[in-house]
Amino acid sequence: MAITKEAKKTIIDEYRANPKDSGSSAVQIAILTRQIENLANHFKAASKDYASRQGLLKMVSRRKQLLNYLKKSSPERYQQIIQKLDLRK
Repeated sequence: MAITKEAKKTIIDEYRANPKDSGSSAVQIAILTRQIENLANHFKAASKDYASRQGLLKMVSRRKQLLNYLKKSSPERYQQIIQKLDLRK
């Protein structure tokens, strides 16, 4: 269920703002989105895994907080992330 180091590095390289950026809100949103997608696929096979469901809800909440922050601080970057990750229509 956890993403591999290689996958995480790929996400960071794709969404970072500058070469030294590894923890900006955009990067964190992209990593959380990948983890949420992985858990959503997990629930197709294990629908009664309630402990993981609680973790999923925490991740969704954290991503929402980060998206709200990004929307306030940098609206143009927010729109780019939303379109790139295909989160909202």
